[in-house]
Formats: sequence, structure tokens, C-alpha cells
Amino acid sequence: MKLLWIFRAIFLIVIVAVVFVNISSPIMAEDEDGEVSEEAHGANLRAIIFSSLGMAVFVFLLDVLTPKKKFSALAGVFFGLLVGILISWALAPVVDMIMDTYSIHINLAAIAAIKWLLGICVCYLTISIVMRTKDDVRFVIPYVEFAKQTKGARPLVLDTSAIIDGRVADLCQSRLFDAPLVVPRFVLSELQLIADSADKLKRNRGRRGLDILNKMQGSSVFDVEIDDTVFAEVEEAKGVDQKLMVFTKICNGRLATTDYNLSKVALVREVDVVNINDLANSLKVVALPGETMEVRIIKPGEEAEQGIGYLDDGTMVVVEGARNKIGRELVISITSSLQTSAGKMIFGKFEGFVQETGGSNRRRSYRKSTGTNTSKSGRN
Repeated sequence: MKLLWIFRAIFLIVIVAVVFVNISSPIMAEDEDGEVSEEAHGANLRAIIFSSLGMAVFVFLLDVLTPKKKFSALAGVFFGLLVGILISWALAPVVDMIMDTYSIHINLAAIAAIKWLLGICVCYLTISIVMRTKDDVRFVIPYVEFAKQTKGARPLVLDTSAIIDGRVADLCQSRLFDAPLVVPRFVLSELQLIADSADKLKRNRGRRGLDILNKMQGSSVFDVEIDDTVFAEVEEAKGVDQKLMVFTKICNGRLATTDYNLSKVALVREVDVVNINDLANSLKVVALPGETMEVRIIKPGEEAEQGIGYLDDGTMVVVEGARNKIGRELVISITSSLQTSAGKMIFGKFEGFVQETGGSNRRRSYRKSTGTNTSKSGRN
């Protein structure tokens, strides 16, 4: 926005300079017959001052009071200048028509000065509009639209949950993603607030997120950027989640998160989302019905005769007939599996025990039906 205010200051300086040059010119004292006249000088002076002041104040207030949008590229300046020149050329005969219609007696030099000021004001207004609405400008004929262009891979905008989770760092470390990682300043501020929380659990999570972010910044593998850019649309949004979605749209990126609700809202808002949980679930080994696996039961389930266990990747396994086998390694046969954005669950039924034989590394599974050694054996 500093560049826009510099442009506004230049506009005011140019207006003042053009007015000063024209009112100090000796030609301004000549009437229509070319004779020097105080009355003509006063009329020309008033015409230039009032017209320039009126046009300058009008376009400046119109520019300042209209909603501001992102300045995208200097190409918008040249496009706005071209449009402004064409509009000024079209409006020049209007000035002559007004002078003839209302019998305003000023000389040709004053009329030329007014046309110059009109052209400056129109160019300023068109450039300002293009600078603030470059991504939304459209023409019905030939239906031209500015499109956002992003060089290279689209950036991944990290939210607080993705940073604290830490798996996005592992994904980038594995070269699965080569996109730059962007952390907005307000996300970093939220992470700092969590790290300074009075709650011990929140404080530990916040510190873990800061440690992961610091580690990513110190690694040559990651391209991490802390974005300090201030956008009016982002500042106007309420809440970190809303700011994240607006920021992601502005930078034409993808939002990386583990927040299930945020990912759903972002999809409604037409923001591209990379849900780390969805990605992790899609990389898990598929558990097909009828296959067997080994799992340790650690707690009873909600239903009768159910036991709960977990795989190494955190997948919950619900086993029928294993409620009284807590602490034991079981062989189960998979009956079904359920995979959602919130996680994955596997359902199975008890088939036998897994035991370690003394003095060797061989494992034996005892079938529930016969009590004899029937299942698999193998070396670890």
C-alpha cells in the first residue's frame, strides 16, 4: 500500500505543477482575439483553478473511499495508463461542447490546460482502479479477464495445527513436496500465544510447533518463508481461520492443515486444501477382509466382548471376543475397515494367541478352536 500512496502523492504534485505552469503563462491573459486583458486573465485563472481543484478532489476521494484490493503487478499501471489516455481522448470534445453550450469565454490555452488536467485525473483514476482490482477486471467484449499467474509450484500455506503436527516436515524431507512453505505472520503469532499459554498441554504443543518451525528454517531441504505482507482483506477478516483462507486465495496457494472442520469450510470457500490426515491415510497399507494380522490388546471396547488395540501407525483395531485378553498378543482375521479424514479403524475377530518360545526367536500362534500349534512361524 505504500506504493499506492506514493502514486497518490505524485498525482497531487503533478496537478499542482500543471496548474502553476498554466496560470503563470502570459497567454492566460489573452482573450479570444489575442489581446491582453485583465478580465480574460481572471476568467482563465478561475476556470483552470476551479476545474482542476474539482476534478482532483473528486477522483482522489473516489479512489480513497472505494474498497482497496491487492496491487498485483506493474503491468496494471501501464494498462490503466493506456485506458486513461483513450478515455481522455474521448472526453476532450466534451470539454469543447460544454464551452460552446454554456458560452464560457476563455481562450484556447485555458481550454488546453483543462483538457490536460482532465487527462491526468482520468489516467490517475484508471490506474488506481486497475491496481486495486486487477484480478477482477473483466470486459464483456472480448471478455478479457486478468488471471493470477504463479511461477513454479503453488505454495503450501501452513496453519498452526499442521506445524504442531510435524508430519508436513517429514513429507517435505522425503521430497514428496517441492512446493515452498509459507507461514503467515498471524499464524506465527498464534503459535507464540499457544506457547505462552498457562495450560501446560497447550504450552508444550506451542513449543513443539516453534521447535519444528525452527528446525525447518535451519534445514537446506525446506523452503520456508515467514510472510509479513499486510493485506487489507486479511486484516478485515475475523479469526485466524478466516484470515488463512483469504490469505491462501490471495497468494494462490494451497492450505495445509490437520483441522477437519477447517478443511471442510475451506472447500466450501473454494480454497484448495491439503489435509495431512487424508494424505497419511491414503499412504497406509490397505487392510483387506480375510487377511490376518497381529495386534496387542490394551483396553476393553465399548461393546461386550470387544477389545481395543493399536497398530504402530496409530490405527485403532477393534477385536471381537478379545475383551478378556488385555495385554496379550493376538492373531486376528480382518472383517472390515473404516477410513475417514479423522482416522482409520480396523475391525476383526480373535483367531489365536501369539507366543514367544523360550530360547529362540521363533513365534507360534495357537488356534482358538483346537489349542494346537497351527498358524505361522517365522524369523524376526
